[in-house]
Amino acid sequence: MSGRDPDRRRALLDAADRAIAAEGPDVSMAAIAAAAGVTKPILYRHFGDRSGLYEALADRHVRTVIAQLRPRFAEAGADLRARARATITAYLDLVSANLNLYRFLFQRAGAEDVRTRSRVTSLVRSLGEELGGVLAAEGVVPDPVRAQVLGHAFVGMVQTTGDWWLDQPGLDRDQVVESLVDVIAAAVTDPRSFAEA
Repeated sequence: MSGRDPDRRRALLDAADRAIAAEGPDVSMAAIAAAAGVTKPILYRHFGDRSGLYEALADRHVRTVIAQLRPRFAEAGADLRARARATITAYLDLVSANLNLYRFLFQRAGAEDVRTRSRVTSLVRSLGEELGGVLAAEGVVPDPVRAQVLGHAFVGMVQTTGDWWLDQPGLDRDQVVESLVDVIAAAVTDPRSFAEA
């Protein structure tokens, strides 16, 4: 069936990427269809509906971000601060280099569509679980429950801080990175540091 043709779907997603990059997160479905050289009904036929297109874009890009971050935080034997710094820097560089796409997926599509918001949340949660697993497996945080709590907390903290940083033109990225690294290192090395603050 033509609606299931993976090459055609890939070409349509490439066109959607171009339209979002060019027109910003408020791009219309008509503009995405035009960039693909098709009508909206044909665009929807390949994805089921607008939600299907949003979910396909979320799967494509959130998985790509996770795949690029995974080797940085999972680098065995590397210093915790260096790993955190490399991972956070890579994340901020990725979202700032693809700002329109990031805002389309995390702000517009998530706000408009419950299925997309659920899908993006699930993918982000999986990264928190994976990070928690790494912290526990390496003995950085021996208690597996605490490791999961910290894995999810770190992912959420970096994501929300990244959102804030994107709205602060001129704010030094390295200062933001080092502040986040300090919080992560403190939470891992001295679990009482926040209780005593």
